[in-house]
Amino acid sequence: LGLAWDDKALADLCAAIDDQVRAGRPAPFAAAAITAHIVAMRPDAELFAWWLADLVLAQSLRWPRPLPLLMTQAFGLPFRAAGGGKRIRPGEKSFERAVCVALGQAAAEACRLAAELSRRAEKLLAVAPKLRARGACDVIFLLLNEDAVAGSLTTKNLSRFAVRRLFERLQQLEAVRELSGRTSFRLFGL
Repeated sequence: LGLAWDDKALADLCAAIDDQVRAGRPAPFAAAAITAHIVAMRPDAELFAWWLADLVLAQSLRWPRPLPLLMTQAFGLPFRAAGGGKRIRPGEKSFERAVCVALGQAAAEACRLAAELSRRAEKLLAVAPKLRARGACDVIFLLLNEDAVAGSLTTKNLSRFAVRRLFERLQQLEAVRELSGRTSFRLFGL
């Protein structure tokens, strides 16, 4: 993110995160507090603050990994003042309320996305028996486990030309989508 932090400031930040998690406050309020704390320390580090808010949220809820929920909403509608006014900034009066609303919207969007990806994964598995390429199972495994797979991928069983034909076949079967929108370097995914 292009931020330079000295060791003491980072140590203080880690202690502040631990304090918020151990305080037993509801998770959205702890996330809002850490965001406001970081922005008060370093106004140029707001994006970093949102990432750490998601970390505090995950730790407070005892999730194994943080999800970018609040980060995706940081500049969204929940942080707009009534009537389309100026943006509600960390530490302002209605910031905690906006964080709660943003968290609800982000969770709903994450659930919709998970349902869509689940449907697409089922479709990919359903068309897998129709694929005759020897190394198709390797590509399907990558598609199910990675966000995106390069169209120029090569495996021990598939040349880049065979992979290109495989992706074309998967697109015909509507099992994958081309994500990059470029012709020179293509990315595929669910």
